[in-house]
Amino acid sequence: MNKNIDFYHQNASSLADSYQQLSFEDVHANWKPYWPVAGDGQPPVRVLDVGAGSGRDARWFAKCGCEVFAIEPAKSLSLLGRKHTDALEVTWLDDVLPELKKVTDLGMRFDLILVSAVWMHLAISKRKRAFRKLANLLAANGKLVISLRHGDFDDGRTTHGVSVEELEKLATEHALHVCYKSELSKDAMGRDDVQWQTIVFNLPDDGSGDLTKVRHIIVNDSKSATYKLALLRTLLRIADAHPGAVLDRTDGKIAIPLGLVGLYWIRQFKRLIDIGDIQQNSNPNLGLGFVKPNGWRKLKHLGADDLSVGSLFTGEDAIVLQETLKDTLDTIIQNPIKFTYIGNKDNRIFGVARKTKRKQSSLLLDSAFLASYGELVLDESLWDCFRLYHSWIEPLVVNQWIREMQSYSRNVERNISLETYHDCLIWIDKDHDTREVRKKVDVLRQCGTEIHSVWSGKKLRNQYHVDHCLPFAYWPNNDRWNLLPTTTNENQEKKDRLPTSKRLHDSRELILDWWQTAWQSDQEQTRFFDEAVLSLPNLPPQCRNFDDVFDAMGLQVKGVKSRLLVREW
Repeated sequence: MNKNIDFYHQNASSLADSYQQLSFEDVHANWKPYWPVAGDGQPPVRVLDVGAGSGRDARWFAKCGCEVFAIEPAKSLSLLGRKHTDALEVTWLDDVLPELKKVTDLGMRFDLILVSAVWMHLAISKRKRAFRKLANLLAANGKLVISLRHGDFDDGRTTHGVSVEELEKLATEHALHVCYKSELSKDAMGRDDVQWQTIVFNLPDDGSGDLTKVRHIIVNDSKSATYKLALLRTLLRIADAHPGAVLDRTDGKIAIPLGLVGLYWIRQFKRLIDIGDIQQNSNPNLGLGFVKPNGWRKLKHLGADDLSVGSLFTGEDAIVLQETLKDTLDTIIQNPIKFTYIGNKDNRIFGVARKTKRKQSSLLLDSAFLASYGELVLDESLWDCFRLYHSWIEPLVVNQWIREMQSYSRNVERNISLETYHDCLIWIDKDHDTREVRKKVDVLRQCGTEIHSVWSGKKLRNQYHVDHCLPFAYWPNNDRWNLLPTTTNENQEKKDRLPTSKRLHDSRELILDWWQTAWQSDQEQTRFFDEAVLSLPNLPPQCRNFDDVFDAMGLQVKGVKSRLLVREW
């Protein structure tokens, strides 16, 4: 498809002129009954325009009150499209079928996906993957609209044969319903040798069965310990908090760093074992496979929040942490991964590609270190299910975990309170890392540096707050990019709300100035960017650019808003 992208890039101006001569209403009249309609009091229809060109259709959707994401791989056309939709609610992404990596990393679902005048450019060998990607991006009851061009090009662009039958077969394979297919219609630009046809597909539900699969693991799967629930909750946390952790997407599978799975397993059990001393298996005489004298027991002086991404360990702590990670991964692989399956024991839900690793005298908990232990592999649809439905699934896992612990004899004898169980299952201490940011603000001010609120530019006085850009109540995250200095009044007014796109845009220079002022040393920047790469979508592993982090933060704000329906400020 690159040859075609080059053509659109090189001929962007003339193509844009011809596109803009036609109206959305004229081009898309044949599927008018499925055009998005804004409803009073309803959230805006979320639209994905794949192959958005010069932005004609994206502009129409936005003017109808839709929240639009426009995909255009031809750079010159994309630039023209951005200008054409300036000041409208349109987010442009440089992405391309069949990968759609940047869109997928957003963790969003769309009410309408339009693929207009694109399908004929896709090689037949890539269409199954492309259709799967598009189907996986649909929200429940969402519509996928694909227009088919019948007729060749005479200007150097390549085309591959298209048919309704091919799309109908793909729809059947991916649980989509064909709700409309138009007759052949004349070309709106008057070309006699070109005709068009439109097919509209519908996703009546998630179509994957993954929610049923997850519910079976939580409620029905046999358990002699809390290990299966622990693995499920670990993966839910990673999927929600670290969309940048995906190492590979191949043939419908997702690979994430095995070390990250081990790290969150340890963090998850830290409070339960070291603070609560809460029994985690049905036999009180059996120990836990990952709690050993030369590993876990020697890390008792470290809390769960000390083991966060970006942390540096040296000397004995480094050696002991690596020993604990090894013991933890042994337990995970030999227990919950081995015994979590559907039907046949060989039909395991999770796979592992483990690597042998020598111990280091010092280590940094970054992407490279966590990936050095190998990969955990799962279905892409299950990963997407974790991301989309995390806020619904995670409480179910916690409640079932507590029920399991309440049935264990030693816990019954101790009469452990429900509050204690919940306190020991929190992921992050809200105040832990905000103190470090406060310390940074105070040190800078003592050196004569003026610090300003990122939301208003007001100079901070003695009383100020550290705000979570993405509210901690909805998305627990104490990474440095998410902690921003602000006035007390502004933080109290914002509360647990997300900044609007306009507010974030207007505060761009203030936020960038804060990051550049606060995190200057090599060690500080290493931690800042390591945290950002793992927790924000669409950042390259070696990102060292504050502007890129800001753009990714904006996408994460949109993603959290879409998944959790958080109010805006």
